Amino acid sequence: MSSTATGGPEGCLAQNDWLCGEYLRTRQSELLDATVEHVWITAASVGIALLLALPLAVAARRWRAARGPALGVTTVLYTIPSLAMFALLLPVFGLSAAVVVTGLVLYSLTVLVRNILAGLDAVPAEAREAARGMGYGPGRLLFEVELPLALPALLAGVRIATVTAVSLTTIGAIVGYGGLGNLIYDGMESYFKSQVLTASAICVLLAVAADVLLLWLGRALTPWTRTRSRARKRGTGAGRPKGTKEPRGTQQPPPGTAGTDLVGKAG
Repeated sequence: MSSTATGGPEGCLAQNDWLCGEYLRTRQSELLDATVEHVWITAASVGIALLLALPLAVAARRWRAARGPALGVTTVLYTIPSLAMFALLLPVFGLSAAVVVTGLVLYSLTVLVRNILAGLDAVPAEAREAARGMGYGPGRLLFEVELPLALPALLAGVRIATVTAVSLTTIGAIVGYGGLGNLIYDGMESYFKSQVLTASAICVLLAVAADVLLLWLGRALTPWTRTRSRARKRGTGAGRPKGTKEPRGTQQPPPGTAGTDLVGKAG
């Protein structure tokens, strides 16, 4: 960075430095508007994708004939390059934010459907049988047993989809709705270094912040996963003298018993 960037704030803009405090001070409103648009597009696309992915995954789990088409179609959509995807959506939605949101929804479906389906498949059969024995119908079984047990996989999919959406939103600049991507694209065209670097850095911070926030939310909503993890660590023999065996009755329960406990609590 040149001496004018440190000695005089106006000099860093004139010198077109990468790091420029004056750019941050004079473009706060522009940066804020772009960040809000970026967050809105990301949140809307992931939220809509989750609303669509949940019934698709449930249908694929209940009816095996729907499993192949659901996974196949979402996988094919994911293979379409983002520029081509937005171009294909232009005749339908025109130059609007709907092009970007719809494209991101289609991309997010692949990750969300697969993760939700994997979570539902991992629900222990013992938990389902216990719930049915207690008189649970299909709806109650889904919302009170299956989805809570599949929640860790679901939230993992939401994390991946969100971070991916934060990245792909920038490509929406080609239709004028890219959030921070608009600033990056304009800055690259005019070789405005501080604008490119600042907008890119904020985009990275958004992705990291979203990932950390969703990780914390996942831990808060699934406390039983931490309990089971601590139980496994204690069961490995940490702290016991070498050569001693684990006492009878302290062995880890077989897989699926946590699910049956949850069913009992739900009943």
